[in-house]
Amino acid sequence: MAGNSFGDLFRITTFGESHGPGIGVIIDGTPPGLTITEALIQAELDKRRPGQSDVTTPRKEGDKVEILSGVFEDLSTGTPIALLIRNDNQQSKDYSAIKDLYRPGHADYTFQEKFGLRDHKGGGRSSGRETACRVAAGAIAKIALDQHGISITAYTKSVGDIVAETTDFNEIERNPVRSADAKAADKMATLIKALRAKGDSIGSTIEAVIQGCPAGLGDPVFDKLDAMIAHAIMSIGTIKGIEIGDGFAATTKTGSQNNDEFTTKDGKISTVTNNAGGILGGISNGADIVVRAALKPPSSITVEQSTVTKEGKQTSVQVHGRHDPCIAPRAVPVIEAMLAITILDRLLVQKSIR
Repeated sequence: MAGNSFGDLFRITTFGESHGPGIGVIIDGTPPGLTITEALIQAELDKRRPGQSDVTTPRKEGDKVEILSGVFEDLSTGTPIALLIRNDNQQSKDYSAIKDLYRPGHADYTFQEKFGLRDHKGGGRSSGRETACRVAAGAIAKIALDQHGISITAYTKSVGDIVAETTDFNEIERNPVRSADAKAADKMATLIKALRAKGDSIGSTIEAVIQGCPAGLGDPVFDKLDAMIAHAIMSIGTIKGIEIGDGFAATTKTGSQNNDEFTTKDGKISTVTNNAGGILGGISNGADIVVRAALKPPSSITVEQSTVTKEGKQTSVQVHGRHDPCIAPRAVPVIEAMLAITILDRLLVQKSIR
């Protein structure tokens, strides 16, 4: 079945279901000689794992990664790297009452229509648990990008109508919502907890900045860098929109306001502003690449909703279990991972032609 792999020269393939024995990823194209350990990968997975604060799902999964191949004496060999994460805390009984219902906002109906059957336990492949595989692969991509001076930092920009006004990267891991604005973070956490108490959820946005990316990545037509980034981010469940640079705000500007004028600084060509978000004509220009993603409210809520059975009979449903009231805090490392995978892939492609 197509759709389980991403990337060209740095290519990942994920496998497994939310309530199966485990999930994992096979990574092809990792440059040899990189220092890779389970501890380095685990540090990234710990940012995504469930049960880490009172604004996320209480499901307790250690998300312990196992390296099965492609690494010898802590160095990548250049052969496929296989990573496995076992599922240790499934509670499939939480889903027995809804196996014949279509949950609003979920992929239940569309999976049934596509395949003729579906795994009702946790959503199977449509579960957010699949993103742990991406984070594990992204950890390796980050290790490779670090050698090129490229870093990626994502953070919660808004929750509901609460928007971060300042950006301090040092604040991100100091608060449970992973906002770069400490004051906004407190308000965001209060809102999330209030909605959780009501059995409801809330939408959010995540902003990411890629620093140190050289000019020249991406292609001018179908494989534009912003198109590849959009593909990567939109492939994450719960994402409903994406912006590069000024994004939709550019629609209110004139050309003279929006164009980034060129200048020379320290003997290097650059732009005075960065409204384009680091990409021109589908190719990186050397400025920071700025990406924003819109996340819908998590669909699993205990508020009673109207739905139908597989036979089309009208009924109602309440989704019980252990779910996130806001997905942004745990999606931050997923966004970083998919951006890292995309940038490394495009970097390797560029190296193959120049």
